[in-house]
Amino acid sequence: MSFVSFDFHPRIAAGIRAAGYTVPTPIQTQAIPPILQGRDIIGLAQTGTGKTAAFALPILQRLMQGPRGRVRALIVAPTRELAEQIHDAITELGRETRLRSATVYGGVSLQPQIARLRTGVEIVVACPGRLLDLLGQRAIDLSHVEMLVLDEADRMFDMGFLPDIRRILKQLPAERQTMLFSATMPDDIRQLTAEILRRPVTVQI
Repeated sequence: MSFVSFDFHPRIAAGIRAAGYTVPTPIQTQAIPPILQGRDIIGLAQTGTGKTAAFALPILQRLMQGPRGRVRALIVAPTRELAEQIHDAITELGRETRLRSATVYGGVSLQPQIARLRTGVEIVVACPGRLLDLLGQRAIDLSHVEMLVLDEADRMFDMGFLPDIRRILKQLPAERQTMLFSATMPDDIRQLTAEILRRPVTVQI
């Protein structure tokens, strides 16, 4: 199997080739088709299995159609390092698409992040605390989000972010596609998936 079989938009296919991707990893092979179909998904996979591209590529594909300049995809990650890694992957794979991504996380000045959001971005990669800060200041509008990814959910729970996640979820449209990726599936995550995912496809690597 090759990435050609997914029939991505030519501009996304160009980003895949430029990144040197040829053969999809198991999580990509199993997760990309249902995500492209708009299904909610639970992805059980360790870091390093290629899961970032498994959700980034379908997000880019979806956002090629529709309006620009507003936040349509939100990816929530536990650490700034992971947020930057995801952002870098989206930037690389989407280099030909003119879709724009921004990262928001704590430990750095708020104002440059607000300024970046004001330029109009379609994808936001966020850590929970800073995202709630921006929501509190009405510096970000999540009312148009069509796709939500909770990445490394078990780490976010271990770090005590569950209350923050629940507060963020209340700011999102009920009609959306939701994807949750986690290395493990403790009971509290299982409960959350039952609450927020609709007939999810489970992919386990």
